[in-house]
Amino acid sequence: MKHNIRNVIFDLAGVVFARDKVRCPEYLHKFFSFIVPGEQMPDFWEDFDRGTRTFDEVATALADYRSCEFAKAQSLMREAITYQEEVLPTKQLIADLKAAGYRLYVLSNMSLEYIEYLRGKEVYAAFDGEVVSSEVHLCKPEPEIYKLVLERYGLEASESLFLDDRIENVNAAIACGIGGVLFDHQDPQRSCHLLRQMLLDE
Repeated sequence: MKHNIRNVIFDLAGVVFARDKVRCPEYLHKFFSFIVPGEQMPDFWEDFDRGTRTFDEVATALADYRSCEFAKAQSLMREAITYQEEVLPTKQLIADLKAAGYRLYVLSNMSLEYIEYLRGKEVYAAFDGEVVSSEVHLCKPEPEIYKLVLERYGLEASESLFLDDRIENVNAAIACGIGGVLFDHQDPQRSCHLLRQMLLDE
């Protein structure tokens, strides 16, 4: 293994899973357009990820944010979850890293409803452990959540690499001594190619 990296820690949304731009209806893309890397999300959605607001409480806030009925916001939230699909280049990378002997982990800002759905996907079985924001009430880029994944699984920061599509989250990992790579959610094929060069000598 190159660079003494033994552990690869994955963000989920935008890295391992994403809404398919073709299959997902345009109205869902527009309704949830505030979830964009590099931009501040509304407080209610951050609370959703942190696990401090319930699904219905977030639907109420989202209805106000989008000036629509509560039932519509609630329905679209449920529908949006089902359009989260495996990013195929990342799925293959995960399989190849696993075969090469790397230990693989999840470190994600994710609501309870989303993570329960994603755990049922085939790729999720490859992970050796996870820290999910809504279950620990911490969110990236807070240093405590990075320290938690290291402590929970006995990982050395210097032997770990973190992948995320938000630069602030990558920088926070680096500040904790963890290697960091910014994943381009718009070009996952290229990002996976670069990671293969780094980790698999390809």
